Amino acid sequence: MTATEMATQAGYIARSVNIPAIADADNGYGEAINVFRTVQEYERQGLSGLHIEDQVIPKRCGHLDGKQVISEEHMREKIAAAVSARVNPDFLIIARVDSKAVNGFDDAVKRANSYMAAGADMIFPEALTTREEFAEFARQVKAPLLANMTEFGKTPYITVQEFEAFGYNMVIFPMTAFRIMMKAVEDGMRLLKEQGTQTALLDRMTPREDLYRLIHYQEYERLDASLATQFSAKPPGG
Repeated sequence: MTATEMATQAGYIARSVNIPAIADADNGYGEAINVFRTVQEYERQGLSGLHIEDQVIPKRCGHLDGKQVISEEHMREKIAAAVSARVNPDFLIIARVDSKAVNGFDDAVKRANSYMAAGADMIFPEALTTREEFAEFARQVKAPLLANMTEFGKTPYITVQEFEAFGYNMVIFPMTAFRIMMKAVEDGMRLLKEQGTQTALLDRMTPREDLYRLIHYQEYERLDASLATQFSAKPPGG
């Protein structure tokens, strides 16, 4: 996905909830000047922050082998660009460190502290592989920390409470809902094909009334009726 596609999709989410939303921005979608624009676009879309990583272009999933990282100084330039681009000083610039799998744990710690000095608000160490590594990273990096608790990756399953005890401030579950939905759809389509009817799936569905309540359907109906009444009551040319 491009920067524009990501910002647009993330904006749909940010405008649909009343809590802060952050989003992945890969490696900033280019060099420092591209990072500058990326931050502007994400902030305009209503996001409260983003995370950018120190991988080369094109990047790989953080939990796959074969990653490559840019130099520490190159990433510092991107962070500085991100900080200078934001309008709201509370817009969160999160620096993701991918170098542990490439250059080792000590390099990841060194980069994390350097990225904070460059202006990052939070550090995201990607693909640490043990509880001990997460705990030690928090001991050596005195900064707000984000942990990624994805499924089927290199990180063991660690609870939010454990991360909190280690010293982490935020935990993301970026693929959990998506993977649940994919499995539910796969199972539902298989059953529909076998039985020729969706009746056995009804108890797995959100009822129409609950959906309408969620999207405030009746409020929009009332607004529509009110606008129509105002227009019909107004004389032509009035």
